[in-house]
Amino acid sequence: MRKTYFLAAASAALVSFGTPAIAQDMDDKPFDGVYIGGTVGFDAQPNDVGSSILFDRTGDGRFGDTVTTPAGGNAFSPGFCNGAARSSANANCRNDKDNISYSARVGFDKQFGNIVVGAIGEFGKSEVRDSVSGFSTTPASYTMTREVDYNANIRARAGYALDRTLFYGTGGVAYAKINSTFETSNTANAFAAGGDDDAWGFVAGGGVEQKLGKHFSVGLEYLYNQYKDDGARVRVTQGSAPATNPFVLAPNTAGTDFRRSDDKFRWHSVRATAQFRF
Repeated sequence: MRKTYFLAAASAALVSFGTPAIAQDMDDKPFDGVYIGGTVGFDAQPNDVGSSILFDRTGDGRFGDTVTTPAGGNAFSPGFCNGAARSSANANCRNDKDNISYSARVGFDKQFGNIVVGAIGEFGKSEVRDSVSGFSTTPASYTMTREVDYNANIRARAGYALDRTLFYGTGGVAYAKINSTFETSNTANAFAAGGDDDAWGFVAGGGVEQKLGKHFSVGLEYLYNQYKDDGARVRVTQGSAPATNPFVLAPNTAGTDFRRSDDKFRWHSVRATAQFRF
């Protein structure tokens, strides 16, 4: 009888001491506070059908002029393609390069019951590459390419938490430092590339985050990225070409300017995320 009483009393004591410990381990606001983390994912570009190179033959800063041969024909009649040229003779191009991306992030959330709101900042890099090419009757190819040196964004985040799982939407302003390059098989004219390499835009998407413990979480996230990139220019001058060269025909013998027709650099990102919450 005493033994039974002792076991019952011991059990009651364990329950009374264990209950606060379990309550301390439970987190009623698992998505509240400051966190740091990182992402790694894959970025894919939409197909820029119809992309081309535009020309300014008059030097007035307005693009859309036709580069003509001495006989009056279109010097770029072979056409254009949305990729990097494979050869000089025809509009046959390599596809744009889809690739990995990675970033570091810091954020802050505030949880109100099931509702979570917050802000997040990221700094990283996408390895995507986007090209457009034109082909002249010479024959010669002309390829303008853009890549990302680095990119960053600041965005809001809002979602709904089901226990330790958060579903959220996100969006905000973004910046990218663009590396623009130019290649051509034309060895007669002289080419000088330049222009603005700062691009501003936005990112938007959503995701899911899963807490694995008091401090750690992992997730899966989608973001649509879009930047306005219309600053790259190429100036073509005579070089060793004759005065009858289409790029320096009278009345404007100073040369011709190039720019891309597609002024938006866009891609889709699917990323795995990991966070440490303080």
